[in-house]
Amino acid sequence: MRGECAAVTATERRAKTEQPRLRADALRNRERIIAAARETMVEFGAEVPLDEIARRAGVGNATLYRHFADRLELIHHVTLSVMSRTAVCAESALAEEPDAFRALTRFVHAAVEERIGALCPLLSESIDPAHPDLLAARERLEAAVEAVMAAARDSGQLRTDIAVGDLMVALTQLTRPLPGGGCLDFDKFVHRHLQLFLDGLLAPARSELPGTAATLGDLRRRR
Repeated sequence: MRGECAAVTATERRAKTEQPRLRADALRNRERIIAAARETMVEFGAEVPLDEIARRAGVGNATLYRHFADRLELIHHVTLSVMSRTAVCAESALAEEPDAFRALTRFVHAAVEERIGALCPLLSESIDPAHPDLLAARERLEAAVEAVMAAARDSGQLRTDIAVGDLMVALTQLTRPLPGGGCLDFDKFVHRHLQLFLDGLLAPARSELPGTAATLGDLRRRR
């Protein structure tokens, strides 16, 4: 089962209008460049030529550089986009699904489409983790995922010995491409294995987990 995320939230729409008065066509170009960068970095790595990103976005090199001064700035905005879109997946699932565990399931399957498992190792070394925009995006994402998990936990459907960090680690690992990229229909296996993982989150728990539940803060401290 694949979930659908809302395209943008009201906050994101306001943020776009607060940017330096981009025309509609310029804003579309900017979004196309970010989307193309995300796709090509998954396929070829973070060092993919910017010319290829521009070609994939259907714009000229000059247009790309008008929006992003260099590769690091582009990676910064790709990271923000992925975090924002993943948060929207969680927020919309919680708001629209009447069943709390179904909301969690919808979020997990929808988050796969953001390719977190492939992008995290590519982008983590190229961004400033203390940048205010990234801190705000991380806080929003953590709060959104925790809200989905809390609802499922309060409903009695989610086991009580896991936290946001546990879920995000599993989501990242299960969506990491296989070495060599030679596995056909990889998405089919991703969703299949994610569903097996989700079944293991149902309460009552059938086993005791070693260690303690992990938050996102725990993961950052262990780097």
